Amino acid sequence: MDIVLYALTVLLYGGLCAADWRALRRAGTAPLLGSVPPVPVTLGAGLGGDALRARTFGPLSRALLFVALAAHGVLLHMTIFPANEMVFGFAFALSAMFWLGAGIYWIESFFFALDGLRLLLLPLAAVASILPLVFGGVRVLPYAAAPMFKLHFVIANVAYGLFAIAALHAVLMLAVERRLHALKGAGFQRNASNRGGGWLSNWIETLPPLLTMEKLLFRLIGAGFVLLTATLVSGIMFSEQLIDRPLSLDHKTVFAILSWLMFGALLTARKISGWRGRAALRWVIASFIALLLAYVGSRFVFEVLLHRPVV
Repeated sequence: MDIVLYALTVLLYGGLCAADWRALRRAGTAPLLGSVPPVPVTLGAGLGGDALRARTFGPLSRALLFVALAAHGVLLHMTIFPANEMVFGFAFALSAMFWLGAGIYWIESFFFALDGLRLLLLPLAAVASILPLVFGGVRVLPYAAAPMFKLHFVIANVAYGLFAIAALHAVLMLAVERRLHALKGAGFQRNASNRGGGWLSNWIETLPPLLTMEKLLFRLIGAGFVLLTATLVSGIMFSEQLIDRPLSLDHKTVFAILSWLMFGALLTARKISGWRGRAALRWVIASFIALLLAYVGSRFVFEVLLHRPVV
């Protein structure tokens, strides 16, 4: 049963991704009929219009992504919670992170045209979904059934998913900003009849305006920061109640606290001074990397490089 779900999940994610990229490449090579007035390039506006978008994320694609999410979710539950025990590790954490990220995108897609984000997210979700098949986790027996641990586990993974989507938003926004500055530096006003730049430019042009993406980015970071705070608090409570010792400052805890401080500093600077632009986007990515190192990175080192299964 597991192998069927693995195959179905990868097939659906991969099929949607392949169809999107094929449509994008066709859009990059097909000429437009008629002429469209030139659109000024400004940092407040997006690069592309509806005429230059890849295909629309229609009802069929949205339904197929929902099926992929359902299959991936069932697969995660079956592999993480076999029988009355729990198995977890860095591969399971990545798989759950991108499953939640894809789920957040699916909800976002009802309100915003984020084709460019889907084109980046689905390949990552497809690869992450099969990682547990290659890298097995460790069994978590003593406290897997404890309600406090389950609460901590759920909150932590949702926070990871929110920050993963936020990091992808930041990557796309950096690409858009670079493209906009290149166009402005050349003194170029894009005319829809000029399709220069090929599929890469058209991919960037599938994104909504920068101001819309910025608003979404900080909503995601704000929600993720609240959940990361709850994760740290519940981790302290869980450690004291079930392991009978206070939270130790190991590498995992240090990187989690560092990431919390970095995201907190970003939100504070945004609130006080309206911090934005490339420096803020790079700070988002750096904060997410610190969060990855807190659990996924450290577990990868222990499980794969050092062959030391540590819970």
